[in-house]
Amino acid sequence: MKQIQKILIANRGEIACRIIRTAKKMGIKTVAVYSEIDHDSLHVSHADEAFCIGHSELSETYLNIEKIVETAKKAKAGAIHPGYGFLAENPLFVQACKDAGIIFIGPDARAMKIMGNKIEARNFAKKINVPITEGITGSAKELIETAPKIGFPVLLKAAAGGGGKGMRIVHKASELEEAIESTARQAKAYFGDETVYIEKYIAEPRHIEVQILGDAYGNVIHLFERECSIQRRYQKIIEESPSPTLSPEVRMKMGEAAVRIGKEAGYSSAGTIEFLVDKHLDFYFLEMNTRIQVEHPVTEMVTGIDIVEEQILIASGHTLRIKQEEVRQKGHAIECRIYAEDPSNNFQPSPGNMSLYKEPGIPGIRIDTGIVAGTEIKSFFDPMICKLVVWGEDREESSRIMVSALQDYIIHGIKTNISFLITLLQNEAFVSNTISTRFCDEHLQSLIQGMEAEKEKFPLYVPLAGYLMASLTNSLAAGCGSTGVWQQIGYWRNLMKIVLKSDNREIAVRVSRKGKDIFIFEIFGESYHCNIDSWENNRMACTINGHDHVVFVSEDKGDHAWVNAGGFLYSMQRADILTEAVSAASFDALGLEGGHITSPMPGKVIRINVNPGEEVKKGKVLLIIEAMKMENMITAPADGIVKKVNVKLNQMVETSTALVDVEKDAG
Repeated sequence: MKQIQKILIANRGEIACRIIRTAKKMGIKTVAVYSEIDHDSLHVSHADEAFCIGHSELSETYLNIEKIVETAKKAKAGAIHPGYGFLAENPLFVQACKDAGIIFIGPDARAMKIMGNKIEARNFAKKINVPITEGITGSAKELIETAPKIGFPVLLKAAAGGGGKGMRIVHKASELEEAIESTARQAKAYFGDETVYIEKYIAEPRHIEVQILGDAYGNVIHLFERECSIQRRYQKIIEESPSPTLSPEVRMKMGEAAVRIGKEAGYSSAGTIEFLVDKHLDFYFLEMNTRIQVEHPVTEMVTGIDIVEEQILIASGHTLRIKQEEVRQKGHAIECRIYAEDPSNNFQPSPGNMSLYKEPGIPGIRIDTGIVAGTEIKSFFDPMICKLVVWGEDREESSRIMVSALQDYIIHGIKTNISFLITLLQNEAFVSNTISTRFCDEHLQSLIQGMEAEKEKFPLYVPLAGYLMASLTNSLAAGCGSTGVWQQIGYWRNLMKIVLKSDNREIAVRVSRKGKDIFIFEIFGESYHCNIDSWENNRMACTINGHDHVVFVSEDKGDHAWVNAGGFLYSMQRADILTEAVSAASFDALGLEGGHITSPMPGKVIRINVNPGEEVKKGKVLLIIEAMKMENMITAPADGIVKKVNVKLNQMVETSTALVDVEKDAG
């Protein structure tokens, strides 16, 4: 039995940090790999050694098998852990490790080939009598011809995929050809395999998965299930264990089916068997993920089992040290994925610099992240910032703790889904567990409206007063590098009128100063007597009309400020301050300045649909920009004529790049 002394982690971000944490606990040295744009990432500083393997292109870095294996040899690492994504489910990577005499911490290539490809996995499950949904495979032409036989709507998927990439519902035959092309393109980019397939779409499904562990000696156990039905764009955002949906009988049957799949496949490592469950609690095999899952912490929280540690021991040649009867679910765990994205703008990714980052201070919670204060959220990678995981005695307590933790999670400078997650957790459908995988997509507008309505209920004078006190005492200038002219000359009058912009709304405030930290603000015709009690690390404790409040205030170099109050985030800016910089953190709309159409975010041009001289109608897709693992359609904002295409395929672009010049139709 070969003892692993050093592990190279062929991944980045939070999962790399999480693997490093367990390796250190086991006394194992760790090696990080990183691209140049990732040089300041947390996983680089946490590892014992780190090697740069390229600039930014994934094909040159995290997807480059040869470079990663050679780096492992150079570092004298006896094993490689792939994490999830990238090369985690690539049999060629497994074989390359084997050829180099390096232990791959995961299943062997045979099991990966059987279960890692959705088509092969479905065929395998069918052979061993695990129920599956009806599906079809074949060329694009064959899929188009055959799909009507199983009836619309259908679900289109990448055969080698995961994480919801490229997955979409197709409602009618006329939409199928374009959907197949787009899914195949994404599948090729993310997984190196453009094969797609179709399966029957189940209405109102639940997404429930079973965690398994298997060793090289034929032993396989399950660690019970996780419910992952709260999703957006087919990507999970809230996971919990145990599932509030399953009966004990169905839970037992699903666990047995998952173990049967693992045993028949000769599976050795951690893996996840995913099922769809209909409203009658009939379950259907969906796919197997032959790697550790993003959501594995919820299983660890309720079972007390370190899944990464078990992976390492299995890869070292150990037999499973846990028997099925020893596995217990205790309490209830919930995981929320915090993303840099704007739910109000169709979950548009929001890369950029954070002006403030403060994790919740609630005892007993778990935060898996790859960032710290000051980290730039880059457009090259998935927009997930972290995974926030809590545990409670039951689902109600766990939900309550999670809401408190989210309200105490302070991120400024970029848009996040924190408020959206709070709204979801407090929604009656989640509380009563009357949800499905389509819940977020089907109720998005009502959820957004609910989120905005809750914010409207909170008294706006609290964040306004907090920001003004921080700004007028020069606290922001001292702490955030603000260079507005009034701060530079120490401008102040005893009585003045200030116009603020708050969340695109202009508000006039009359200000009177009564002492160093004492103010009277007249807002919406009401007077508010305010004073600062303490102000440290962007946290202000203050008193407003005799009531205590806490606000968090930060400001970027362009004098754009953000305020957290009552669990809500507000943008602020004083109209009386002259700024030297303009924030580039807003990606709300495409620009059409002087005929130039720009990108809503940095990314790569993966398709150009128009040529100079071509007439275009409003809404026509001009280009597709890939950023943060998403395809972003750049559309014509008005009817016009394309004068010039300024970019090429595979070109990296910034928000200031003029992509296409369009002359508006004078009519």
